Amino acid sequence: MERHFDGLSANGLIQTFLSSPPGTEVNVFCGIEDMSIQVNNINKRFGDFVALDDVSLDFPSGELTALLGPSGCGKTTLLRVIAGLEWADSGRVLLEGEDASATHVRERNVGFVFQHYALFRHMTVFENVAFGLRVKPRRERPSEAVIRRKVGDLLDLVQLGWLADRFPSQLSGGQRQRIALARALAVEPRVLLLDEPFGALDAKVRKELRRWLRRLHDELHITSIFVTHDQEEALEVSDRVVLMNHGKVEQIGTPQEVYEHPATPFVYGFLGAVNLFHGRVEGEHLAVGDARLQHGDAAQAVSGDAVGFARPHELEIVTDLSSDEGLEAIVARVLSFGATARIELYAENGIDEPLHYEVELPRARISELNLQPEQRVRLVPAKLKLFERKTA
Repeated sequence: MERHFDGLSANGLIQTFLSSPPGTEVNVFCGIEDMSIQVNNINKRFGDFVALDDVSLDFPSGELTALLGPSGCGKTTLLRVIAGLEWADSGRVLLEGEDASATHVRERNVGFVFQHYALFRHMTVFENVAFGLRVKPRRERPSEAVIRRKVGDLLDLVQLGWLADRFPSQLSGGQRQRIALARALAVEPRVLLLDEPFGALDAKVRKELRRWLRRLHDELHITSIFVTHDQEEALEVSDRVVLMNHGKVEQIGTPQEVYEHPATPFVYGFLGAVNLFHGRVEGEHLAVGDARLQHGDAAQAVSGDAVGFARPHELEIVTDLSSDEGLEAIVARVLSFGATARIELYAENGIDEPLHYEVELPRARISELNLQPEQRVRLVPAKLKLFERKTA
């Protein structure tokens, strides 16, 4: 069921947002439809640095998409190209199927939320949210009564109406970011773009705002793209994740797809902790020095030199050194917090620095093993994902 609230009636909208049953859709944008976005063959350079290298993506209407990757991978540049804050060297930006590549940022109808809030320090919270409405061309500008009602409703929507008369310096970081989001929503954008929106906040506040943003998006269903380098944030909040590296797209998929089925070594290594085993494929085993690790999937089309990837929870520890299973390693530390324990280990290869590994086991299993620092054990992977090892 979808409900429309002309003029953003506070009594109806806020009560509905906070208490509506699951599945109720609240459209606060007075009938404005969401916008689909496409970028086709986008290229962008800054001098000799290639920021975007022939990037093509579809952002479906109403979805929340995360652009995820390390610093310098091109994700913020792509967001700014979509917004019209940067011009691509080549390629097209399509908004609802129409070429907007040469359209000015003011005409793209996008809302933009920056990492560092970008609130006007000399304006109150109310005035900050009202700013975008008051600077509209005269023929598009709402009356002052409509502006006051609309701003009040938006402040209630982000649950900060009681701070309307405060100045930004009197707010916490999380409150400032919610005000920045209310200001972006005030101009009724068809697209919401967020650049590292929680990057300046501490871990606890980030987690709270992640849940809040997901809840808000489930109610509003506005087409949204947010940039982050935090893989946990991307996996928790988004409908789809776009992994980027060196200006290229590495993989696109749902959070579950990209985490459970990484397409490249970069994706595997970037999404959470991972253990690497360098060796050579011999049938159903990966030979790592004198050790033979069963990878468990003869259908993997990898031969010769390869790298095996295993998550910490995909490794078991065997204390019987007479076993011919697994790779010998030495316990460095056992960290027992919560329901699971993390074991840090290392292996001496006699050539380079020691190789480091991480295993995650239930605490009950740790009690059984009774591991001690410097104890020699064997690491046995439940499964290994193999990738061909590239040579320079």
